[in-house]
Amino acid sequence: MSAAAGTAWWIRAYRIGFAALGLVALLWIPLRNIDSATFSLTNYLSYFTIESNILGVIVLFVGGLLAPQGRGWHLFRGAVTLYMLITMVVYAVLLARIDVMLNDKWINDIMHRYLPLILVLDWMLVAMPQRLRPSPQLIGQWLLFPLIYGIYSLIRGPIVDWYPYPFIDPRQQGYVSMALGLVVLTLVFAVLAVAMASLGDLPAWWRERESED
Repeated sequence: MSAAAGTAWWIRAYRIGFAALGLVALLWIPLRNIDSATFSLTNYLSYFTIESNILGVIVLFVGGLLAPQGRGWHLFRGAVTLYMLITMVVYAVLLARIDVMLNDKWINDIMHRYLPLILVLDWMLVAMPQRLRPSPQLIGQWLLFPLIYGIYSLIRGPIVDWYPYPFIDPRQQGYVSMALGLVVLTLVFAVLAVAMASLGDLPAWWRERESED
């Protein structure tokens, strides 16, 4: 029996459905602004929101169509779920009233609320074939992408005179203030990563408890 066949049809269905919704949201702004002289596709793709949502759509499509069960896939799935959770939390706390090129409310809701929530719930409720225990190595692996993203943004920013988010823009706040803010954000991301790993471990832990009983 294939992995997809062993996954409930309704799980595969909502994964594919929300993946399609996310794909529409991702393509909406580039297609609508394709002839605009002020629109930059490179800048659009340089938002963490866009990058995390692209990964989220991939995870949902693959999870719906193929439902892989390997440990490597679930590590990737957990990492992407973490990035979507970061997107949701940072937007709610720091960016809700700031223009991040997503002026359509329905796109904002899909990218910053609905898709992150679906991925987190999917991570919490759909059991993995084996337990995924939180560890410093796992947390470090998951936080590698946000670190690379931050480095990329800081290198590219002075070159194009554009930064995706105010908290990673040193032009107004200075490098010291920005660095302190990024340290705080890194600690928050680490806490979220530990929570994400722990939540992903719950279904397998519960399954082990049931088998012992």
